[in-house]
Order: sequence, then C-alpha cells, then structure tokens
Amino acid sequence: MEIIPLSEGSFSIDKTKVFVPFDTDKNPNSNRPAGSILVEIQPFLVVTEKDILLIDTGLGYNLPNGKPQLYENLEKAGYNASQITKVLMSHLHKDHAGGITIQSEATGEQLIAFPYATYYVQRREFDYAMGIGSASYINSDFALLEEFSKVVWLEEDQGIIDGYIHYQLTGAHCKFHQVFWLVEDEHTCFFGGDDAPQLQQMKNRFVAKYDFDGKKCMELRRKWWEEGNHKKWSFLFYHDINSPVYNGSPI
Repeated sequence: MEIIPLSEGSFSIDKTKVFVPFDTDKNPNSNRPAGSILVEIQPFLVVTEKDILLIDTGLGYNLPNGKPQLYENLEKAGYNASQITKVLMSHLHKDHAGGITIQSEATGEQLIAFPYATYYVQRREFDYAMGIGSASYINSDFALLEEFSKVVWLEEDQGIIDGYIHYQLTGAHCKFHQVFWLVEDEHTCFFGGDDAPQLQQMKNRFVAKYDFDGKKCMELRRKWWEEGNHKKWSFLFYHDINSPVYNGSPI
C-alpha cells in the first residue's frame, strides 16, 4: 500500500468559513486573524493491489493557468485523473468536496472530475447538504453526483466496500460524517476525516466548538488512537501541516 498526501497548502480559517492561503514559512502565527485556526488541506492518494484511490477531494481550486490543482498534484505524484478507480468521501464540506467536480473552461459547464472512478458517498450526508443553507457546503460542487451513474450511495451506518475498505458513520464532526479503514496484507490505513484531522488532536483531550458533537469526536479520537497504536495503523491527517501520515513516527 502506497500513501501519497496531495497537499494544497496551508490556510487560515475563521467563523466566516473562508479559507485564506497562509504561508507558514513567511508569516508567524500571530499574523493570523484572532479566533482563526491554521489548517493544511490535503486529499490522499492511496495505491493498493486493487485500486488507485482518492480520499476526499480538496478545495477544488484552479491554478493560474486554469488547471485544477488536484490534477496537478496527481501528476506530480505520477498519476492522472483517468487512473483514479475509487473516490471515498468522508463528508461534503467545501474543503473536502470542492474537487468532486470541475468547471469546463470552454463551456463553463460543471463536470465530474474523475469520470472513470466510482464515488462512495454517504447518502444521508448528500441529502442533508443539499437541503441545508450553510456556508460549509457549496452544493454546486457535488450536486452532479445525483445524476452520475458511478456513485455508490452508502446508506448503512457501517459496512465493507470491495472486501477491504471498511466505513463507519460517526455523526461527530458533522451530522453524517464517516471514516474509513483500508486493510491490505495485515496493514491498516485509517482516515478519520475531520473527526481526527491532526496528530496533536489525537494526543490531547478537548472538545472543539466547530464539531457537531465535539464530545463524541474527543472520545472517538481517544479510542482510535489507543487501538491504532496498538495495532500499528497508518493514520492519515487531512489538516495536519507537519504530519500528514503517522506510522509511529511522522513520514
């Protein structure tokens, strides 16, 4: 199993839910707005014996030349969009779901970003996101999934995909958030999405105000951290600047 973080950079975000690029090499943390938090945005490419998987899809930003940043990051890793076989979505907040679709430069039409992949999406999260007015969701980023033939709607609280990908609905960071375990050759790779977004959060007990159920997030992090360290999981941290992948020591 090969794990490749696809970093889109560091961002400052406050209660406005606007992601503002923040260069940590040039700016001290004190330069950030009061009350903001600093996060990395990084989908993960995971290459297994069966698949070339993408876990969450980033902000969906384009480079100055109009090319999707996610495409560019994939190419730097030696892959292209047509090779992605599965896209796993933890939830549909805009910093995780922005790259589900792309906009055609020629026509302005919204298109599925990975047309040869099967998307795995929690049905209740999609319905909730489409029905609520919230700055956390940009419906145009993912509305096309309703019409896309290669979507598998996950409707159970837990289950197994293709024999080796386990998912569980947690309802912790947001109402219908889910997490994933990929198990191959006795090695487990765990993606906790925004329930477990950073390494430091695994080590400290605290309740975050931005979570739907902060206490549940805290307890789940404690449980996963104890079990994962005992069983030597690889942890994937979507919002961690310094340690996107943790195997007992940062890599």
